[in-house]
Amino acid sequence: MHLDKTMEIQDHIITTLPVFEPGDSLKEVILFFAQSTYSHVAVAEEGRFLGLLGEADLDSFLETSLVDEFRYQLESFSVLPGATWLDVLEVFARNEANVLPVVDAGGLILGYYDLTELVGIFREMPFFNEPGAVLVVSKPLRDYSFSEIAQIVEGNNTRLMGAFISAIRNEVAEVTLKMGDTHINEVIQTFRRYGYNILSGSVDDHFMEDLKQRSDYLDKYLNV
Repeated sequence: MHLDKTMEIQDHIITTLPVFEPGDSLKEVILFFAQSTYSHVAVAEEGRFLGLLGEADLDSFLETSLVDEFRYQLESFSVLPGATWLDVLEVFARNEANVLPVVDAGGLILGYYDLTELVGIFREMPFFNEPGAVLVVSKPLRDYSFSEIAQIVEGNNTRLMGAFISAIRNEVAEVTLKMGDTHINEVIQTFRRYGYNILSGSVDDHFMEDLKQRSDYLDKYLNV
């Protein structure tokens, strides 16, 4: 995905949320979930990431038990500090989580990403909030390229604001792209000449609404 505004996602790692240890009481974990809206919380041993306790398992927690009793039921998802925006959103989506630990190559927990904060920042990027045209095209995975997509758009004197793969079905990539709202018909006809299928297209000053209708992937999180 190409964005006009570069933002370092690592700048948004938060370190104010707790990390529990195997010897901690589940009573503390229960209290954490009761006082927050987070879906998970990390567990570490001697500073090394073991996994996550999920709020969905809350009914099975006993206040008198220790975290260690759930050691083998911990969820294991996390991201490396070098993960990109889309890498992070993908892990959020795959695990139905709203908080995500950032763990270095040595297993040290550096902090967390908060989904609500990241989505708020993400939505401020020009890719999402500037008026323009939304076009969804498809082509077999083996045949499409982002450089070709950029050439088609910009070759018709239209500005390309960004593009990303919004779905892959039966070895066919669906690419959602955002561009200026001029020469749209020429762009569409050129895509067709290059063998792309046009799945949808619109000119919309409220790009977020359009994107939410067309991308199941981002819809889940842009509505948080």
